[in-house]
Amino acid sequence: MSRLNYHHLYYFWRVAKQGNLTQCAQQLHVSQSALSSQIKQLEQSLDLELFTREGRKLVLTESGHKAYVYAEEIFRKGDELQSFLRKGERQSGAVLRIGMLATMSRNFIENLIQPLVGRPHVKYSLEAREQGNLLAALGNHQLDLALTNIAVIGDDKQLWQCQLLARQPIAIVGPPGLKLGERLNAGYKKQRWVLPVHDSPIRSAFEGICAQHRFSPDVIAEANDMAMLRLLARDTGAISVLPLVVVKDELDTGKLVHYLTLENVFENFYAVTIARQFPNDMVNELLTLSREQFP
Repeated sequence: MSRLNYHHLYYFWRVAKQGNLTQCAQQLHVSQSALSSQIKQLEQSLDLELFTREGRKLVLTESGHKAYVYAEEIFRKGDELQSFLRKGERQSGAVLRIGMLATMSRNFIENLIQPLVGRPHVKYSLEAREQGNLLAALGNHQLDLALTNIAVIGDDKQLWQCQLLARQPIAIVGPPGLKLGERLNAGYKKQRWVLPVHDSPIRSAFEGICAQHRFSPDVIAEANDMAMLRLLARDTGAISVLPLVVVKDELDTGKLVHYLTLENVFENFYAVTIARQFPNDMVNELLTLSREQFP
């Protein structure tokens, strides 16, 4: 393969970013044919098709999308290097791109990123995705950090760097005024329940406890999303099983009461990264701060 022509890559990056060849040519003060020729030369040197045409619109191919992600990183780092060499300081405005499992507790996420809030020159983006899409985006360098409550194991194709950030206790909470003890007694058997769905580790652990105490909960609602569980716990009048961090605000205001902590049942929160040639320094900083926050 011939050596990468960064001039051609720059033109590709600008077109991919703009999404319109004509408008990009006007911005770069080159002819549309010249710009198209530069991109074609890049495709030939890479032996890859980077764009396909849908009518008048240019659409990135899968290879084009990956090339764009790398180009975005390359030229962002170039701007940062230029700023450093000129001013002797890091470029302001670098972005920390965080992906999170869609079903994770928003309260936990908010607590985790709190050290970044209000800091000058710190920008961050948050994207909620399902697990497979989350890891794909991380592997394609669309994200700097992924947050999940499902442990990730590497394989021959991808070595994930998975760190346990925190363990949150799982508890039974419900509306105030219920006569419930500190053990699963007859009072709990009379209640209506809101629970995570069956394939949830929390649900599995809770059903094991129920089996030990020989009772079947009267389940009126199930959800796989912590935000929805929070709303159901708050509004249905039923009791619920979930991490305390999910309903922190409701517990603080007295809308819900913590009745019982389940013994040896936790929800684990993980930070997942991959080895990168251009690591985002804010990832290590955030993870270091999180270890201090969630010892």
